[in-house]
Amino acid sequence: MKTNFWSHCYECSNNPNYSGQQYFLKTGDYSDFLKWSSLCNSMRSCHVIPQNSVSHKIQLCEKDELQGQMLELTNYSLPVPGYIRLTEIFFLDVETGCWTIYECPNYTGHQYLLRKGEYPDYQHWMGFKDSISTLEVFFSDM
Repeated sequence: MKTNFWSHCYECSNNPNYSGQQYFLKTGDYSDFLKWSSLCNSMRSCHVIPQNSVSHKIQLCEKDELQGQMLELTNYSLPVPGYIRLTEIFFLDVETGCWTIYECPNYTGHQYLLRKGEYPDYQHWMGFKDSISTLEVFFSDM
């Protein structure tokens, strides 16, 4: 399946109603499903991700109720990839912007798009486990 995304950013899934593995695609040519880190060669759900914020800010907490070690990041203070040292993430608070988080190092593994709001645990961002290895600000190319 060859897919071209010429503008905007898209949230896609290999199952209807975004119930399967999620993929976040920016402008580009995806001539091979492996280019979007998929093991499945089909998309069943897809929509544009709106970008309304110039600034981005997120808080990650090691324990619920904002207890334990906390890490606050902005688009101006992103850590080096693999730097996140919180062993388990129990609470996320996206104050502004959109963020993409990854379960594995080097921007690999399951990925999740977080919009503004609170995520008391990994189940609220539809994760499979409570660890995050990498994250990045989700900028659109618009």
